[in-house]
Amino acid sequence: MSVDSSRSAIPSPAKREWPGLETPPRTPLRAAVARRLFLRAVRRLPIEVELPDGRRFGGGGPVMRLVEPANFFHRLGHDGTIGLGEAYMVGDWITDALVDVLTPFAARMDGLVPRPLRAFRRFARPRKPARERNTVDGARQNIERHYDLSNKLFALFLDESMTYSSGWFAEDADTLGEAQLRKVDAILDLAGVRSGTRLLEIGTGWGTLAIRAAQRGAEVTSLTISPAQKELAERRFADAGVADRVRVKLQDYRHEAGTYDAVASVEMIEAVGHQHWTEYFGMVDRVLEPGGRFALQAITMPHDQMLATRDVQGWPHKYIFPGGELLSIPEIEGQVSSHTRLRITERRALGASYARTLSTWRDRFLERWEAVAALGFDETFRRMWVFYLSYFEAGFRADYLDVWQFRMDKS
Repeated sequence: MSVDSSRSAIPSPAKREWPGLETPPRTPLRAAVARRLFLRAVRRLPIEVELPDGRRFGGGGPVMRLVEPANFFHRLGHDGTIGLGEAYMVGDWITDALVDVLTPFAARMDGLVPRPLRAFRRFARPRKPARERNTVDGARQNIERHYDLSNKLFALFLDESMTYSSGWFAEDADTLGEAQLRKVDAILDLAGVRSGTRLLEIGTGWGTLAIRAAQRGAEVTSLTISPAQKELAERRFADAGVADRVRVKLQDYRHEAGTYDAVASVEMIEAVGHQHWTEYFGMVDRVLEPGGRFALQAITMPHDQMLATRDVQGWPHKYIFPGGELLSIPEIEGQVSSHTRLRITERRALGASYARTLSTWRDRFLERWEAVAALGFDETFRRMWVFYLSYFEAGFRADYLDVWQFRMDKS
C-alpha cells in the first residue's frame, strides 16, 4: 500500500522548536516542594530513583535514573506531570523499563499528593488553553495537529489495517492485525450492521471499519475532519472495491443531517470535550432511526479523576492530543439517560487488550525508527512518542484507564 500526506505538523528537525524544553523555568521554592513530595511518594512505590551520586530512594524495583536532578525537579515543580514527561523528552531522567516505572504512578495517581495539599492542585496545574476547546474550528485544528502528522508515520507502526485504536486480543497467539479486525467486527455486530444497513461512522480513521461494513453489504457514510485521513481512506476504499458503497465527508459531526439504521464510533468521543458531550450524544439520537443501534468504543477513566482534571492541561494534551478528554462510565451513562432516547443494552471491557496494543505499537515504532527519522522526525520526537505510548500503556496496566464497547438501542 502506498501512503503519503502533503500535510505535516512536524517540520524537519532543523526547523522544529520545542517550547519550554531547552531551559526549565527556575522556581526554587516549587522545585524544593516538588523534590520533597516526589521522594516522599517514591518511598511507597515499587520503583527506585537513583541520583547521580549513586544514592537510591524507593521501595525497590525498576530504576528511574535522574541524570539532571536540578532540571528534573524544576520541571516537576513548575508543571507537575507535564514536567515529568518533558524531563523524559530531554533526557533529564532515563530508565530501561519505562512502562514498569510509570505503572506504579498510574496505579496510585490520587495518593501521590498528601491529602491536605490536594485542594491546591487545581491552582498549581496549568489550565487547558482556550484555543484548544473543541468548537468546530478548534476541533479541526486539534485533529490536524495529531492525525495529519504524516500518513507514512502511522503506517510504520500500525498494522496493515491502519487501525489506530485498541485491538481485541482473544488468544496469546493473536497478531495485532487479527486483534484489530476482531475489534472492528465486534463493533459492527453491536451496531447490527448487515446487508442494506445505512451506517453512519463518526470518525473515519483510515477506513478499515467502513471497508468491513461495506463488505457486509452496508451503505456507509463516514465523517472525518482530517484531510490526510480522508485522502488515504478513499484510496483504500477503491483498492478494496467498495468505493461505490462508502462516502467520506470532510465534515464535523455536529453538521450531520441524514438518518441512519446504525451509528458506529470508535475512540472518536475522546476528541469531543466535556462542553460538547451532550451535543455528541444528541446528534447520535437525532440521526438514528427508531429501533436503530449505536455502537461506541470509548476510553474511560475514574469519575472523580475525570471531574478533578476536566479543565487541567496534562502532558498528553500539550504534546499528543490537544483538546482530548476522557469520559467515565457514570458520565456516559448519565449522558445517555438524560439527553437521548437510547439505552445501553450491552457492554464489554478491553483494557488488557489496549495495554498489549500500545506495547506492540511502541515496539514497531522503535524497530522502524530509522524510517521514521527519514521522514523528518527528530530525537526529541522519538522520546516523546515512546513516552506517549508507554504512558498510556501504564494507565491500562494499572487499571487507571479502561476501554469499553457499548451497544445502545433507540426505543
